[in-house]
Amino acid sequence: MGRVKSYFIPLAIGLGLAFFIGISLVDTFYRVKNDSGNIISHDVVNLRDVFHKIHKDCAIIDFDDQKNSINFLNVAKFSGSEVGPMNLAHPEKWQGPYMQENPTMYHIAYQVVSTKKGYFITPGDGVRLPNKKIVGKDIVLDKKADIEKMMTDPQALSYKDQPLAARLDLGSTAQVQFFLNEDGDL
Repeated sequence: MGRVKSYFIPLAIGLGLAFFIGISLVDTFYRVKNDSGNIISHDVVNLRDVFHKIHKDCAIIDFDDQKNSINFLNVAKFSGSEVGPMNLAHPEKWQGPYMQENPTMYHIAYQVVSTKKGYFITPGDGVRLPNKKIVGKDIVLDKKADIEKMMTDPQALSYKDQPLAARLDLGSTAQVQFFLNEDGDL
């Protein structure tokens, strides 16, 4: 009987530790998932506000590609009318850097995506969202993508009723082009 008691105490302690370690791992996994959704939602809103300020100051004309990495908001000065992939009507009014560091998720830059319905800020291709979908693989952001609809779908770009993308309200390129003369000046 004394022999059984000597095994019982270490076994009970081991099972108790395993239980608490398991609880800690589950809690950590849940928090990471929840935190990443909150971080993405917060970042896209901040980036949207920065781009709206840039547009107000410099008049964003367009972006070079269908998907444009946001890795240029920490630029203080540049020459020409283009900073990163963004073309500006008034580059001389640039007030950068607009951010000290360009935000990333899992070391992947956010991106400006051009669709038929306008420009959107989204997590970059390769980012795993809280719903386990991977941007660029499971969630295709091509020219035809309906990102506004995806922003309300929990299986796409929404997490706990928070959109994981943001629309850029830049007006139409035609409006900016209308005010440009042949030299490209307003």
